[in-house]
Amino acid sequence: QVQLVESGGGLVQAGGSLRLSCAASGRTFSSPVMGWFRQAPGKEREFVAGILWSTYYANSVKGRFTISRDNAKNTVYLQMNSLKPEDTAVYYCAVGFRFGSTLVGDFGSWGQGTQVTVSS
Repeated sequence: QVQLVESGGGLVQAGGSLRLSCAASGRTFSSPVMGWFRQAPGKEREFVAGILWSTYYANSVKGRFTISRDNAKNTVYLQMNSLKPEDTAVYYCAVGFRFGSTLVGDFGSWGQGTQVTVSS
């Protein structure tokens, strides 16, 4: 079983940047898919970005967000630039079972989430 802990959230003005981190423990994750999701109040959890040996993104963040991983540190990152108020949400990382999937059901071992708030 893998445990995931997200960090790096906070309050930022529109146009600003944040970098989220997701630290894994319990077992290495050099092989599996890793993903970032987000959930805004009153909305369903939605896919943001995924990575294995390549990356894929939701259209809403493409060109602004970058997912990366450091296998030596067992950590996945989400660099978020040009943030918008609509990016406000709790951000979660998770282990994926199928590269290319954007479905919540294809991911597991969810972290506790980190709050990102973008002010206008």
